[in-house]
Amino acid sequence: MLSNFSISSRRYLGNKTKLLPFILNTVSENCNNIKSIADIFAGTGAVASAFIDKTIYTNDILQSNYLCNVAWFSHKKYSKTKIKSILNYFNKYDKVENNYMSENFADTYFSAKVCSKIGFIRDSIETLSKDSEINERERAILITSLIYAMDKIATTCGHYDAYIKGGKLVDNITLAMPFLYENLNQNNRCFNKDANELVREIYADLIYIDPPYNSRQYSDAYHLLENIATWQKPQVFGVARKMDRSAIKSRYCNSGANEVLIDLISNINSKYILLSYNNMAAKGNDRSNAKISDETIIQILSKKGKVSVFSQDYKTFNAGKSNIKNNSERLFLCKCH
Repeated sequence: MLSNFSISSRRYLGNKTKLLPFILNTVSENCNNIKSIADIFAGTGAVASAFIDKTIYTNDILQSNYLCNVAWFSHKKYSKTKIKSILNYFNKYDKVENNYMSENFADTYFSAKVCSKIGFIRDSIETLSKDSEINERERAILITSLIYAMDKIATTCGHYDAYIKGGKLVDNITLAMPFLYENLNQNNRCFNKDANELVREIYADLIYIDPPYNSRQYSDAYHLLENIATWQKPQVFGVARKMDRSAIKSRYCNSGANEVLIDLISNINSKYILLSYNNMAAKGNDRSNAKISDETIIQILSKKGKVSVFSQDYKTFNAGKSNIKNNSERLFLCKCH
């Protein structure tokens, strides 16, 4: 019997699931006639899921997040019966053989046996796709199931910058069926692009922006899941077994973040811009500190329209190295000219 999982089941840095009531309330009280929303740094898609009754555009530079968003939000048809049958077949698989995963990741984040099974599953999904046994959305659903199953058992503290040495490694991985939304809008679209390029091409009544706010690169934190998603079988290196990630580094994590945000905002075409940004300022260690100040954000948005700021206390993620109090999540709402 297959178990199920929801979109919010993933451990993810900056996940906004707990803030959804705050975001929804801010939009409902201050924005009129919203029929379409673009979440251009969508991550796991948690915020987009709160607007499931509208036209949704999602975007993320990571292929691992893009494929999950295709699974959750694409209106393309899929066969639930077929997906369940394939997942059951994967779950029953019990051989141990050498493959890309077992050769590169055995006994790190996962046991050697689980790595072998992950490699088999991922190779099998590609074969099914190439043989036209599954369509694009069905492929995305299967990869999403694998990503969530891996995330559930990985010996990490929620990201893959390092694995827990001496951590208890389980000897099996079990895939589940995602709770997929019904009657999705036919105009939904999912993108896998640089957000600054995408805003030049789309219009949405509300554009939600949740960029990385410090020097911690998501491509570093989720390199292994990105490796699984792209399945190019690259060479990996170092203790954490990372691949080359230079093509998916975010410019928002660097000292030039101000200029990148100016470019983004100036090219947005929407009625409203809602920007979420954590005010770590100088409260954490250097890597946790915000790259863009509140004053700069307000100054940039003010050139686009009238700005209001909403705040809610929020406990942020930290690895135990920072003493963080009085932290709040702010929403900067701009009603565009």
